[in-house]
Amino acid sequence: MPAASPRSDFFGPPAWPASTKRWHGHRTPKEIVLVALFVACSLPLSAQQSSTPPGNFDQLSAQAEAARTADRIDEAIGLYRQALALRPGWAEGWWNLGTLQYDRDQFADAATAFGKVTNLTPKLGSAWVMLGLCDYRLGRNDAALQHIQKGRELGTVADPRFRNVMLYHEGLLLMLKENFEKAQETLASVARDGVGSEDLRIALGMSVLRLSPSVLRAAGASLRQILFRAGHAEELAAQEKFGDALQEYQSLIADFPQQLNVHYAYARFLMASGDPNPEKAVAAFQREIENHPQHVLARLSIASLRAPYDPNGGLRYAEEAVRLNPHIPTGHYLLGLLLLRTDQTARTIQELEIARKLMPDDARVYYALSRAYARANRKKDAEEARAVFQRLKGQSEQTSVTPAK
Repeated sequence: MPAASPRSDFFGPPAWPASTKRWHGHRTPKEIVLVALFVACSLPLSAQQSSTPPGNFDQLSAQAEAARTADRIDEAIGLYRQALALRPGWAEGWWNLGTLQYDRDQFADAATAFGKVTNLTPKLGSAWVMLGLCDYRLGRNDAALQHIQKGRELGTVADPRFRNVMLYHEGLLLMLKENFEKAQETLASVARDGVGSEDLRIALGMSVLRLSPSVLRAAGASLRQILFRAGHAEELAAQEKFGDALQEYQSLIADFPQQLNVHYAYARFLMASGDPNPEKAVAAFQREIENHPQHVLARLSIASLRAPYDPNGGLRYAEEAVRLNPHIPTGHYLLGLLLLRTDQTARTIQELEIARKLMPDDARVYYALSRAYARANRKKDAEEARAVFQRLKGQSEQTSVTPAK
């Protein structure tokens, strides 16, 4: 296969930074995709039936395959198009055509081809992922995330390189939607495979420091270093090398104590690593607030940490968070929970009813409301809230329910 044209998997059009050559044996993410795609070409594809007589189609398809295997890419693209004009239901032909067009950076044409594959074989997850990667290159980020996640759900080729590139892009797209926690989780699953890419570490750094990939357009050497080191710490944490990750975080904080979200990321690491003393994380969140007084998430994190053992100590932080940003649903839930635990029933109901409007499908809110209504002797409301809680809890096994105590 000829060398792939270098491009940026962060933004599409700009040239690849040199660091991306470190992916899997000096291949770029685009080249990794293409390697996996050529492996995947042996996958059985259905919906290739047609009433078209053999003749020209058999000849053209054979010539297209010969040109493809001989790396005569432009010739193969033309032959596949001719063959597909005769037999538009040939899913394998669309797959091969899309692969070649992706290799030539013809992403709009490749998206059309992979779209044909998804229509003909809707359960082929790899085709949905490739459609999503084309969407990403074309700047259609919402569609890209939707298609990649659909492909991941359906299942893709077994090649781990293809999986890692898929997850890497999913993580970038999640960050563009400011879903940094989910992005970190997704990118960490790649780090666990030992990819060791500089781009992956920078992406992980962006997820834990809550910075959009767009910042790299104007990022200087200092910010890239911070992102790399934060990402390396999270890479070590993902591989359960918690001692090394701790040292990396402490070194990062010593060198860049004022950087936004460095203390926040360190505190979240302490929580995730199972440190038995929650006040260590609380202290780190407090340092983040000292550096950045408007930091709402650090306050909510302290409120959540202290809720089980020191609700009075967490209450102030929840109140401050809601005052700074009243539009965060979990802020009202946490404030209501802490008010419930400090026996302020009237205010509890007020906050939890706001939380119910903002997140009507969260079972935890209804459980806490049922407790608050019961304390206020509102028996009917308590029964109704409890019934909704039971219904929501039963609807999804993935709903995390932490009853108020």
